[in-house]
Amino acid sequence: MSDADIAVVGGGIIGCLVAHEITRRDPRPRVALLDRDVVASGASRRSAGLHFPRGATERVRRLSTHSQAAYARLAAEDPTLPIHPLPLHMLAADPAHIERTYLTTARPTRAEQVPGGLVAVPPGTGVWTGQGCQYADVGALTEALATTLRPRLALREATRVTSVEPGPRDVTLHLSTGGTLTASRVVLAPGPWLADPAWEPLVRPLGARVKKIVALHVDRAPTEDDGVIVFEDEDAFLLPLRHRGHWLFSYTCQEWDVDPDTLDRGLSAADLTQAHACLSRYAPALAERTTSGRVFCDAYSPTCEPIVRTLDDGGRVVFAGAAGGSGYRLAPALAAETADLLHIAPEGTGHPDQPGPTGRRTAA
Repeated sequence: MSDADIAVVGGGIIGCLVAHEITRRDPRPRVALLDRDVVASGASRRSAGLHFPRGATERVRRLSTHSQAAYARLAAEDPTLPIHPLPLHMLAADPAHIERTYLTTARPTRAEQVPGGLVAVPPGTGVWTGQGCQYADVGALTEALATTLRPRLALREATRVTSVEPGPRDVTLHLSTGGTLTASRVVLAPGPWLADPAWEPLVRPLGARVKKIVALHVDRAPTEDDGVIVFEDEDAFLLPLRHRGHWLFSYTCQEWDVDPDTLDRGLSAADLTQAHACLSRYAPALAERTTSGRVFCDAYSPTCEPIVRTLDDGGRVVFAGAAGGSGYRLAPALAAETADLLHIAPEGTGHPDQPGPTGRRTAA
């Protein structure tokens, strides 16, 4: 007999929401959640935590819609969760880009300028306001989820999986503690640790890669009225982190194939130069106030869409991730797709072959 019905490997926001979705749909399976460190100590700890209703593809738009509703439900159930609504402002040269990218629920509306005078709008660039934006302290949110999950599953922190061996009846996980754990099915939610030897042969065919992510901290306190400012043409944004007392500027770094275990997490001169050049085009006064930040990495798929897929012939090992910097934004929907692949019936249907919340059939 297996030790667990389902083992989830990875205690970040995706892994914890996968465990949450499984136990919410059906409390009967024995679920184990394992992390190599403590919950929320990896990419989730360093996440900007921004959610806004947009998507470049039809699937991502569905994922965004589902996740927006799921986060609203979580916040309504527990108002103490660190999920904070924000005003949304978008800058773009092409109005059609806004129309293509943002969901109708965002209600993009033309505006003359960005309130507060922080940003100068370049000639030929339009400004829009939108709805449905929020940000979270993702580390704190993940820890809160883990707290609610503890009575419903076996949580094993500082327990590294050293090998994953799919078999005809179950999957054997060899652990750093010297023991093993067998499970009928396993979910791998490793964040940027794609190359971990325990599962690298299984994950390699996905073609996902790991990219460095850099964000600068702007030494200026946000006000209660400040909102996120998205620079669509730069793939960058300014986010008011009210709970930390500063702004965060996230821009696109193009340093690929980094290793989360060896990545230098300090800002480099090149990081500062690239970020300052981007931010100075819109807010030179803020660029002068950026001397610190955060550095980590995330996994990206070849299609720039997140991956939820079985990895073995028997369908016992499922991968969930490679969300390309949108792990928090899309995590609830990725958890729902994962539960679908595990044949956990959507809540209220009782039938595992019914379409799940994101449109996929649970018997895929």
